[in-house]
Amino acid sequence: MKKGTTMTRSRARDPNVCGVTAAIAVIDGKWKTMLLWLLESGPHRPGELRRLLPGLTEKVLTQTLREMEADGLVHREVHDVRPLKTVYSLTPFGRELSEALEPLSDWGHRRLEKLAESRPAS
Repeated sequence: MKKGTTMTRSRARDPNVCGVTAAIAVIDGKWKTMLLWLLESGPHRPGELRRLLPGLTEKVLTQTLREMEADGLVHREVHDVRPLKTVYSLTPFGRELSEALEPLSDWGHRRLEKLAESRPAS
């Protein structure tokens, strides 16, 4: 785990930080919000997630999903077939977080629109 990541992850469990800091610590990183968004539509296998997120390596996907599982956001289900079939889905707690992020996402889109309006025309 990266040095900065350890400090952020520890904030997710620190009862003395504000709620926003604790929430951001859980979704911190390049891929977590995108994985939450994809898993909103239903369960996915790891290979599907990698295909939908170009640039995401298998190692980083596995590490990120494990962190999200440890934080109670995703459920990992292994089906006893050959080859093994693993499926990830959002837990109710993960859905709750996803719903809580919707207003923030809306705000982000409004900000991007504002920035685009303020750019000089080429």
